[in-house]
Amino acid sequence: MRTAVIIPSRYSSTRLEGKPLVDIAGKPMIQRVYEAASQATFIDRIIVATDDERIFNTVLQFGGEAEHTAPHHMSGTDRIAEVAEHLNCDIVVNLQGDEPLMDPRLIDEVVSSVRDNEGIYMASAKSPIKRIEDRQNPHIVKVVSDYNNYALYFSRSPLPYCFTGHEREELSLGFRHIGLYVYRKDFLMHLVRLEPSPLEKQERLEQLRVLENGYRIKLVPTDYDAPGVDTPDDLTKVRKIMECPV
Repeated sequence: MRTAVIIPSRYSSTRLEGKPLVDIAGKPMIQRVYEAASQATFIDRIIVATDDERIFNTVLQFGGEAEHTAPHHMSGTDRIAEVAEHLNCDIVVNLQGDEPLMDPRLIDEVVSSVRDNEGIYMASAKSPIKRIEDRQNPHIVKVVSDYNNYALYFSRSPLPYCFTGHEREELSLGFRHIGLYVYRKDFLMHLVRLEPSPLEKQERLEQLRVLENGYRIKLVPTDYDAPGVDTPDDLTKVRKIMECPV
């Protein structure tokens, strides 16, 4: 099966303007994400999808592939679908452009979960939350799933709720959602034809459109715990990790 990684990237951001081009240890963040994807085994092509000329030119300068997309897209899913529609591929990976520390092995694991199982048409990943402050942070998306690791709900709120008075129980802090999506191409093209759903608009989480329309998302458990870049504080953390790796 041919697999394409598409990285949606836009310049405007309410919390960190121009973040695809911010410097991380001598390289723009979009290059860091692109290079992480290039190290995955099961990938045939990598494309940055952007409506911004600065990002487009930056990608070409470091030797990557980029495509212009329409400026009106309301979501990254819509942006990657515009590019995926004309690609000769079976599986599409939506790798968020603010995940410069993405582990290529995790990309391969999530791709494999779709490639090797005909009944799975969309997959993502989850990792245990290890810090109380992450559980409270609305920029870190939380997820709960069933016994078979299919998502039940995603939220910016702490999830699940923990009652007090359970001192004798070892309570989990829950799981965070990793910004990585893998679709069968035909399902992706169907998904973007659906209207944005009520919970999607309320939480501002595109993946809720899938659940609200009765479809399932398979979640690959992982110990991956690297931060994405959503705020200036996140950028500081990532820069420290890249400049002083343990």
